[in-house]
Amino acid sequence: MRRLIAVVLLAIVFSCSGSHAADIPVNSMVSTCFSPHGRCEDLIVKEINSAQTNIYIMAYGFTAKEIASALVNAKKRGVLVEVLLDKKFNCTGKYSAADFTAHMGIPTYLDGEHKIMHNKVMIIDGKTVITGSYNFTKSANNDNAENLLIIRSKELADDYLKNYQKHKAHSHIYGGR
Repeated sequence: MRRLIAVVLLAIVFSCSGSHAADIPVNSMVSTCFSPHGRCEDLIVKEINSAQTNIYIMAYGFTAKEIASALVNAKKRGVLVEVLLDKKFNCTGKYSAADFTAHMGIPTYLDGEHKIMHNKVMIIDGKTVITGSYNFTKSANNDNAENLLIIRSKELADDYLKNYQKHKAHSHIYGGR
């Protein structure tokens, strides 16, 4: 809990005053972005493109094509990519993000243990956490009022990875339709 409070305080100290990604200090431990039109999706894609070893994602779902494409490209570069999504949202009979990632050869897990698995988290290379209210969707980027935090902290990434593994343990691998 103390770490979380420290991270929130850092976010306040290092946050940009506007809503544009270009205003974010590059060497901050915490970067912020606000949508709509804050270019949050661009920041997420940039982080995915810089990944070297692994990317773990926990999300209710995602529909942003640019993010999905960046994940596929990361996998092609040899980065381990795993996706953990909400079972109910992704098993509606419609083609979903779970279908896309599974068909692209990205290990995809569905968590049906909870009423909703409503996380919005990416853990990159064991040192960067992307989180906030920001859904990984086109609407989040262009229409919704959402927030995004990019936190560079190995300790926080470890905490999030433990949480990811806890949820993965009760989830089921999904092969797509």
